Order: sequence, then C-alpha cells, then structure tokens
Amino acid sequence: MTLLSLSDFGVARRNRDILRGINLRVGTGELVGIIGPNGAGKTTLMRAALGLIASVGHSSLAALSPRERGRAVAWMPQSREIAWPVDIDTLVMLGRTPHLAAGQRPRDADLAAVDRAMQRMDLNGFRGRTATRLSGGEQTRVLIARALAQETPLLMADEPIAGLDPAHQIATMQTFSALAQDGHSVIVSLHDLGLAARHCTRLIVIDKGGIAADGPPQDVLTSDLLRDTFRISAYLETTENGLVFQPLGVVT
Repeated sequence: MTLLSLSDFGVARRNRDILRGINLRVGTGELVGIIGPNGAGKTTLMRAALGLIASVGHSSLAALSPRERGRAVAWMPQSREIAWPVDIDTLVMLGRTPHLAAGQRPRDADLAAVDRAMQRMDLNGFRGRTATRLSGGEQTRVLIARALAQETPLLMADEPIAGLDPAHQIATMQTFSALAQDGHSVIVSLHDLGLAARHCTRLIVIDKGGIAADGPPQDVLTSDLLRDTFRISAYLETTENGLVFQPLGVVT
C-alpha cells in the first residue's frame, strides 16, 4: 500500500527552483530517513508534500481534504514552541482531533491512544504537569507523543530528535522502528547520520534540488556520496550489533 506518492514534484521560490523532478513512493513498514546538507530542501520537501506550501507536480497527501489528511498522516514540524500553559495530557490529546467531531468528548479509544503514546515516549511520570514548565527536550517528547496519539498510517517528523539526550534519541528512533515493524511508516529528517544508518530502513539524500540517492543505508552512504554531498569521510561497517557509522573528518 502506498502511503505517499510524489510525481514530477517540485518547489520554486522567487523564480528559483528549490526542488525539482522529485519522484518517490513510500509504502507500509518503512522508516525513511531524509538526509542532506543544510539548506538542501529537506524541510521544504516535507512541508510541500503535506500541502503546507505551494508546489508543482503531484502529491498524494496534498490532494486530500484537511480532515482526510489528518487521518492519513501525523506531522511534527521542526518548530517546538508550546504557546499555552496546558497540562501535557491535554496537549497529547490534541493528536486525536482528526478522529473527533466538533465538540465531541474523547472516547475510551482516544484515552487509550493517549496512554499508548505517553508510554512510548516515557512520559507517564510527567502526567498532569504543565507543558510550558518542561525542559526543551521534555517538550519535544510531548510533541512526539501528540503525533503518535494521532495513530495514522504515516508519521512525518522534521528533526524530531534534535535537542534530546542520547538515551531519548535512541529510544525515539526505536519507537519509530517499532511503528514501521507494526505496518505503519515514518518519514523523518535527520542530521545524525549514525542514527539514520542504524535505524532507518531507507535513506533519501536531498542535494542540489533533487534526490541524490535513495536506498538502504549501506548502499546510500558510500565514500563518494559522503565526499560529494556532505564533504566528510566516515567509517561504515556492518557488525553483529548492526550497522555502525562514524564520521571521521572534513574533506576539502
């Protein structure tokens, strides 16, 4: 089943192509890492695919009505601002909005979805606390939980592990991996190539306005691509503990 399809997709601003000729499909059971250098267009690609900014070509998600889209995909933007001093239970419950009619009270199924999301993000000890009083990393975990509570076939997250401590970075990627193994799919933009290599089933490299590579991490993260796209050298090895990737130096 295809959860996202982009055909001849692109974005232009001020008569300049930001992205062009993007063609990709994401099916069920995938954990897709969107990687690339700063300014390559990773965030633009995700926002345009969702119909949040103008684009050309076809996006299967942008073609949906807002309510249909809310049931098809959960979106976690890069911005982490929580503007109102609400308790985190209320904030996570906002993820259930696409499943409720206007004014409808949460049902048992909605409460259970919130409980599952809070458990997955290690937030049970924070229940009842005011979201704006949490640290930046804790707020990020709450916002991920809100997206998880939506329980959509597809989750898209823009740099969701930025600002998390190493344990919660790994735990979050493991949560995304578990979702993929359960038949959902996750598309996540990342700068940590080590975590991307270790946890993603597929990497899509965005560079110079297009897709520079698309495939399993061990096929994508070649020495040539790392040099040409990221200007680095790195160690990449398949071990008994999985794929290990470590940047070594800058290539000039």
